[in-house]
Amino acid sequence: MNTLNWQDDHLTILDQTLLPHKVEYVKQTNIEQMRETIYQLKVRGAPAIGVAAAYGCLTGLKALTHLPLTEFKEIFTKQAEILRAARPTAVNLMRSIDLMVQRMQSSQATSSSALYDDLVAEATRIHQEDIDLCQRIGDAGAALIKDGTSILTHCNAGALATTGLGTALAPLYVAHNNGLKFKVYADETRPLLQGARLTAFELRNAGIDVTLLCDNMAADLMSRGGVDLVIVGCDRVAANGDTANKIGTLGVAILASYFKIPFYVACPSSTIDFSAPTADYIAIEMRDPDEVRSFNGTFSAEREVQAYNPAFDVTPAALITGFITEKGIITAPYSQNLRTNFYHGH
Repeated sequence: MNTLNWQDDHLTILDQTLLPHKVEYVKQTNIEQMRETIYQLKVRGAPAIGVAAAYGCLTGLKALTHLPLTEFKEIFTKQAEILRAARPTAVNLMRSIDLMVQRMQSSQATSSSALYDDLVAEATRIHQEDIDLCQRIGDAGAALIKDGTSILTHCNAGALATTGLGTALAPLYVAHNNGLKFKVYADETRPLLQGARLTAFELRNAGIDVTLLCDNMAADLMSRGGVDLVIVGCDRVAANGDTANKIGTLGVAILASYFKIPFYVACPSSTIDFSAPTADYIAIEMRDPDEVRSFNGTFSAEREVQAYNPAFDVTPAALITGFITEKGIITAPYSQNLRTNFYHGH
């Protein structure tokens, strides 16, 4: 199932807040709806957010191609800035918006209609790039998996988090397609249960052996020798290798280090932010405390109790065994090797 579809100049999004019990695609009709779709995690996962933002900033613009070019550009720019503010941590969203704005600025179009076509072409290119990167990450990471390997993952960095095979789960899909037999443990991932609702759902429906566990059970599983390898995704990587990912990832990394289990981060190069020298430069999104106090409308705590709810935590580069990327597995020193392989600035 696709995370999103662009057809007949309309974007439809798979509402992931309804999974696994209901599969529903929702057409995006205005920019405020699109912003809420991203903020409310109806579409989530850094790569998928990036692609959704590229198409999303075009929401409703087909009907405005009769406007003068200058006015059309002003509306597009405003829509792009509205989406840029939807979530602060995932760098793919910012990158996609930047690429779309750059395409607008460099376009030689002399009409709003022609500019719109240029912008659709750029969004389509970003979409295809994500699909291609996921496949290459899967091919690179599959080499880590053997018959009988037991893998732990956290949150959801699979096909539902991208528009392709996924990032952290891409190696699993490639290995599975190659006929390997292995076991996957999926952390449920509090407070929104992306591991339970999405990863377990994805993998089970793909025919992959998956077992769900509560986040606080990972230490016990590792202590019993139940995990050979950890693979997670990420939302932003600093230039030195510090990595922001779904809250709880840091705890998994610390456990993996203690039990001497390899800990890999799967990510496309688009998730590496060379403007952030270290994690100190990564903004961490704080979300509604009700996500901790309740789930799906049912409160498990008093409504008045204070709740701490960062969406992400940061895993220091020193705890990461390697990055699984479209150019293969990158190992330390990350400040040098990430820059050598992926930096295109000046």
